[in-house]
Amino acid sequence: MRGRRRFRTAVAVATAGLLCAGALAGCTAGEPAAKVPSARPVPKATPLWDVSPASVAAVGDSVTRAFDACSVLADCPEVSWATGTDAAVNSLALRLLGPAKVATHSWNLARTGARMAELPEQMAGAAAEKPELVTVMMGANDACRPTPGAMTPVADFRASFETALARLRAGAPKAQVYVSSVPDLRHLWSTGRVSPLGLQVWKLGICGSMLADAEDLGPAAERRRAEVRDRVVAYNRVLKEVCAKDARCRYDGGAVFGFRFDGGQLSPWDWFHPSKDGQARLAELAYRRITKE
Repeated sequence: MRGRRRFRTAVAVATAGLLCAGALAGCTAGEPAAKVPSARPVPKATPLWDVSPASVAAVGDSVTRAFDACSVLADCPEVSWATGTDAAVNSLALRLLGPAKVATHSWNLARTGARMAELPEQMAGAAAEKPELVTVMMGANDACRPTPGAMTPVADFRASFETALARLRAGAPKAQVYVSSVPDLRHLWSTGRVSPLGLQVWKLGICGSMLADAEDLGPAAERRRAEVRDRVVAYNRVLKEVCAKDARCRYDGGAVFGFRFDGGQLSPWDWFHPSKDGQARLAELAYRRITKE
């Protein structure tokens, strides 16, 4: 009997040891296995990007000022894609804020003719308003020079954009930034060159690097246009890369560059800047990107 009890005890101890080895570290033979503590739910982090910002500041160039959208050689900010009040355009600010708050909660700080070197100053002005969202559409004028040789070097373009974001962060560290790609200037040339009026206006010197001798399809002219397009592609790569380093910055993914403006979406006075309908399309592209979860 005494031998049997010793045998049963030995078996029980061995079995407990095996169970411990296969389950939880830290238990010993002959002792009950410790209970596994239940996992605590991990609280969800608050997302850095707010899809419904309550104020908007816009920086950029003539496109954001809606130049030539309402009348010849004039800004028309009321139809701006970013901060306009015209219901037909349904600007980004109108969509986000509603008509009652557009006048008091949005600011259009863009300037017709501005190039990227001016963006740091515009960003400092935007930061002073403490907006929740800043829209950036800049770079077309850096490529639209009298000749390709006068285009802004890519390194200078990058340095100015980095400085601009740093200026914004110094004054408004939590502001969100939406960065639009530079439009495809070669597509604008291919669309507008079918208009006799457009051809005449372009001869006045608008975007000479791309639009000069618009009817010339010879090798030299095509190489010149390709050089300008390549520079725009390089600018967009800079916008994407610099924006990606900022947790509160969203690049449009090339949406504006890829948008195929047609004749009705270009100004009837210069066949280059967006018309009211073109401004509405820009507003739609921006709203989709900004409100994407």
